[in-house]
Amino acid sequence: MKIYMSIFVFLMDYKNFNNIFSKNDHFILPGKKTHRMLSPSSRKIIRNKNKPKKASVLIFCYPKNDKMHLILIKRSNFIGFHSGEISFPGGKLDVGDRTLEQTALREFREELGVQLVSKKDSIKFTPLYIPLSNFMVFPFFTYENFTPKFFPEPNEVAELIEFPISELLRSKIKVRKLFNGTSKSIEVPCFKFKNHLIWGATAMILNEFKFYLAFRSTN
Repeated sequence: MKIYMSIFVFLMDYKNFNNIFSKNDHFILPGKKTHRMLSPSSRKIIRNKNKPKKASVLIFCYPKNDKMHLILIKRSNFIGFHSGEISFPGGKLDVGDRTLEQTALREFREELGVQLVSKKDSIKFTPLYIPLSNFMVFPFFTYENFTPKFFPEPNEVAELIEFPISELLRSKIKVRKLFNGTSKSIEVPCFKFKNHLIWGATAMILNEFKFYLAFRSTN
């Protein structure tokens, strides 16, 4: 399936954004195809012999200064996987979570201090396996008509990144060299926003969301 994006990106305010999602047209998620576009060449899909752990993340959009944004976070530095990386709010499934969507909402509250409620029209995007940490990540999308006041948990969140949707739609895939903790560097496809490089699983999920949004806004 080939998707054509309009070179014209209109002002993505809440009204336009909400109109996009009030449409009843059906769109089959491109999933792995859009994931592969942002997959580092060094990424090896080698399944751990253990069953993957489950986690979920939340793609959350909201209006700010008359434009729709989505929230990303830069994780705090800690010992373990994904330290200091840019990601969506989210985390692993807990025993008390009834659903993976509830996991995403709970983690969002714990990391950013904002309580959101489950919606019947929330969208589940294509799950993505992360070989490094052996997690299967389930992305969920929702949006609100208000500008939230975030209270980031400092032990988990080093920085908030408020990414305008119009900027995302204009973003082109770039390739940059990153150091992987050794003297060797790796080339990774990524999105660039201000001084941030968004790559890996976050960029792969973001790319599917970008294609989905572009389709809905041009049809």
